[in-house]
Amino acid sequence: QVQLVESGGGLVQAGGSLRLSCAASGRTFSSSAMGWFRQAPGKEREFVGTINYSGSYTYYADSVKGRFTISRDNAKNTVYLQMNSLKPEDTAIYYCAAAKTCPHSDWARYDYWGQGTQVTVSS
Repeated sequence: QVQLVESGGGLVQAGGSLRLSCAASGRTFSSSAMGWFRQAPGKEREFVGTINYSGSYTYYADSVKGRFTISRDNAKNTVYLQMNSLKPEDTAIYYCAAAKTCPHSDWARYDYWGQGTQVTVSS
């Protein structure tokens, strides 16, 4: 079992930056792939990026590639999402998720989810 708690969301102007954190509890964090997803009002959940258990592999959605970076610190049981050059269209609730298997862009492949943190980007 893995419990996930996101933090770091807030209101930022377009062009600004935020760093989200996802703190995990449970013994399996260091062997889990982690993903970030987001959901804007009236829209479906959208893949943002994923990282493998060691941090050696990351994969991003085209919409955030070059602006967002995922990293993890297994000693702290935490995964991060650094978001730069934010745009109003990045406004959403951001969720982290843990997968028992390999990193993936399909939300259905993830086993545990956090409660989400709101990110609002003003123009």
